[in-house]
Amino acid sequence: MTYRVCFVCTGNICRSPMAESVFRARVADAGLEGLVEVDSAGTGDWHESENADPRTLSVLERHGYALDHTARRFEPSWFARLDLVIALDSGHLKALRLLAPTREEAAKVRLLRSYDPAAEGDLDVPDPYYGGQDGFEECLEMVEEASNGLLAAVRHDVEGRLT
Repeated sequence: MTYRVCFVCTGNICRSPMAESVFRARVADAGLEGLVEVDSAGTGDWHESENADPRTLSVLERHGYALDHTARRFEPSWFARLDLVIALDSGHLKALRLLAPTREEAAKVRLLRSYDPAAEGDLDVPDPYYGGQDGFEECLEMVEEASNGLLAAVRHDVEGRLT
């Protein structure tokens, strides 16, 4: 049975596709490609059907990540097929939990940086959209740091299903 993870930010052109790309690479490096499916979405439809922000693509490429992406809006019906819904900031966390049809499905929503043991205080990944290239680099750094802890948690869940 495939374990499904969806990353969610506001417009699905900066933070969530970046997290999708990084985590997909972590999954591949861990040899879990056939067991874990990774995608992303936005809480709104502002950029639906658009490619990822060029700055996102540039930062990912510079750091060796690939991304083939079309923005889309998160649909409440997806909760039933997803194992984890990873919010990039506390606003997304709240919005997604309100969208969840049941308490069990709301419990699937987690903040990405909650998987970074070194993260303290504010666990939001700041939105780089209105800033410069440095914000995209900072975003990638936060995503990478949290992805290792997320991978460990997902691996644990996947292995639990296999036994």
